[in-house]
Amino acid sequence: MAVVMLVFSALYWAFIVVTCPFFFVGAVLVWLVTLPFDRRRVALHLYSSAWASFYVRVNPLWRLRISGREHLPWQGAAVLVANHASLIDILVLFGLFRPYKWVSKQEIFKVPVLGWNMRLNDYVPLVRGSGESVRRMMAHCDRLLKAGSPVMIFPEGRRTADGSLQSFKNGAFELAVRNGVPVIPIAVHGTRRALPKHGLVLREQVDARVEVLPPLVPGDYAGDVTALREAARDVIAAALAAR
Repeated sequence: MAVVMLVFSALYWAFIVVTCPFFFVGAVLVWLVTLPFDRRRVALHLYSSAWASFYVRVNPLWRLRISGREHLPWQGAAVLVANHASLIDILVLFGLFRPYKWVSKQEIFKVPVLGWNMRLNDYVPLVRGSGESVRRMMAHCDRLLKAGSPVMIFPEGRRTADGSLQSFKNGAFELAVRNGVPVIPIAVHGTRRALPKHGLVLREQVDARVEVLPPLVPGDYAGDVTALREAARDVIAAALAAR
């Protein structure tokens, strides 16, 4: 079985590498056609969502269910926060098919094709450990939120190594308080079983689930960043434990 999964994984990742350039050509066309009237690049993000979701759907080992999508806005700013256990989290969260902007580590923006598409989408780069980069990221997110675009952040900062929910950083919640927008917690179930933090060999069949939880309004926490942060972590932790 280990050899079979090794071969399958190699073929799957090769398939992604080969097909991504073709999808990127489509992304450029969408960007060019919609640029004059779609300043938030909603159409391009939805195209990118379909691109990512295609790779989930064609994988026979993965099953994805999404619940609570009604909590996500089509219009209006919000800060979306999700737990982060696997590289696959990014693919399954694109399956929400809602217009938001990713905050992602700078290294991904340097990956050919994928990074180019992220820049086209006006996603937000972040260099870990750099105070100046954090300031630029926060300012970029402020601009997006003021323009009505939600932002998606992994508040743990990095993927968990052992599956446990890590502590949350303040950035996402400072943005929500400062801009007066809701925080929407999202619990991602099952992805670590498909692909743990280290390695690219896929695991056995996985039933992944994305659970969008009710919004948290900063005003309900008197604008207290710490209280809002811990409330978001608590509801995600409870959702993960209830699986």
